[in-house]
Amino acid sequence: MTDQPAPRPRTPVDAVADDYFTAAVALSPIEATYLGFTEHDHEIDDLSPAGYAAHDDLARATLARLDTVTAQDSVDEVTVAAMRERLGLQLELADSGWDRAALNNLASPLQSVRDIFDLMPTDTVEQWEGIARRLGAVPTALEQYLQTLQESAAAGRVAAARQVTACAQQCADLTSEDGYFATFADRATVDGEPLPRPLQERLRQAAGAAGEAYRQIGQRLTSELLPLAPDNDAVGIERYRLASRGFLGATVDLAETYAWGQEEVARITAEMALIAEQIRPGASVPDSIEILRHDPAYRLTGTDELQAWMQGKADQAIADLADTHFDIPDPIRRIECRIAPTQTGGIYYTGPSDDFSRPGRMWWSVPKGETEFGTWNELTTVYHEGVPGHHLQVGQTVYRREQLNNWRRMMCWVSGHGEGWALYAEQLMAEFGFLDDPGNRMGMLAAQSLRAARVVIDIGVHCELPAPDEVGGGDWTYDKAWAYLTAHAFESEAMLRFELTRYLGWPGQAPSYKVGQRLWLELRDEVRTIEGDAFSLKDFHKRALDVGSVGLDVLRDAVLR
Repeated sequence: MTDQPAPRPRTPVDAVADDYFTAAVALSPIEATYLGFTEHDHEIDDLSPAGYAAHDDLARATLARLDTVTAQDSVDEVTVAAMRERLGLQLELADSGWDRAALNNLASPLQSVRDIFDLMPTDTVEQWEGIARRLGAVPTALEQYLQTLQESAAAGRVAAARQVTACAQQCADLTSEDGYFATFADRATVDGEPLPRPLQERLRQAAGAAGEAYRQIGQRLTSELLPLAPDNDAVGIERYRLASRGFLGATVDLAETYAWGQEEVARITAEMALIAEQIRPGASVPDSIEILRHDPAYRLTGTDELQAWMQGKADQAIADLADTHFDIPDPIRRIECRIAPTQTGGIYYTGPSDDFSRPGRMWWSVPKGETEFGTWNELTTVYHEGVPGHHLQVGQTVYRREQLNNWRRMMCWVSGHGEGWALYAEQLMAEFGFLDDPGNRMGMLAAQSLRAARVVIDIGVHCELPAPDEVGGGDWTYDKAWAYLTAHAFESEAMLRFELTRYLGWPGQAPSYKVGQRLWLELRDEVRTIEGDAFSLKDFHKRALDVGSVGLDVLRDAVLR
């Protein structure tokens, strides 16, 4: 058991951060629900240009207030540095105008408006009342969002045609006869019993209206935005530099990182070849992966079996690592593994609520019709999403109520820090011996290979750098990106098509995993060099995680200080 340290006195800097947190949550009901606050569960964000402007006004006012207060301790110093970095980048992005043009196949308002329903509690009739009200707000939110996209288009800022087409198809899928909205009300029960008839009818009507709103915006994306959308996926190096800083909280040399990404792909490929030989002498990497895919020792059938396996492995990791490799507070020793209600594919994590009444959760979104699952390539993902990955990282920060203000604990999230740590956590589990089985080791390496390959594709395409010789050199094209990805990633074609579209439409985000891992490893090595024989890996992890998810430059300064 890990006890809370003595409470730290609140400071003027904490007051600025907490006031910002409260105001930002009020401006974003979606964020409020994500963080576990239910008072805004019946609302959706204002996605109009005025709604975006309100967030920017809040950031400017907060930065101005920060100039009027003085840091009282090292915690304050990190808060000030992190807020200036995060809010400053928010305003740089707002000045560019591209935040208002956000439209891609994974992480734009089109998805977040739907996704938030997955996190809403459904245990009581009153909670279903809130869901019905929020569903009723979907048409207005999507109309506001379209207004913002149209205003951006008028200023010459439109997502690439590939993203517009992908999002229109998502709308069609959501509103098909057996899609999300058509079956939504049928899933509404409390303790296995149907809802009261009037509420059931309101829910059905609201789901129908929300579905119709998605159908219409999908059609209007095609008719109004697609004709204005550029065919070129590349965003250019200037826009990419800003995006990269946003996702990393650090400035990296993009040309050097591009070259390093290719070296990392080659290194991982060579290690995979050695593991393939262990799986079957003489086998190539693709041959060994085919063997693993058909090996009954790694096979699960049905989502019930999948969910039980996830839960068992996640629980076992906590039991094995607590009090030995990591200090894990009691509330974080509980994680919930669930099958997601969507069918888009992928595994993701959502953090606990402020009071841990809603635990951290690992979700698996199983594609439609998929009933067979291979554990050889997913054990490493359980460690990525659970412990020592996101669940430990996020949960430990939320737990530090007596030390950190609300913005630091719950709202500040930097992809390079978070996803970089999660990839580092996978490597740690290999270092600790949890992935010694050749099949599981191959799964970890296959995941690392994908993450390294997308560093190359993402930076190369968007910064218009020369393609690797193995795909013909010269300018990047979609076909060259596809050839490179499929040479170094081993997922299904549907998943990899989705992934490639993601890289092309969300510049800078995908590399933040592998580049973030690189920066975490560099920090560990730097601390080890400074401390010498006194270095403790367990102490390093605690010290670094206690800072919370800040930009990687801020993290480095805080740990070294």
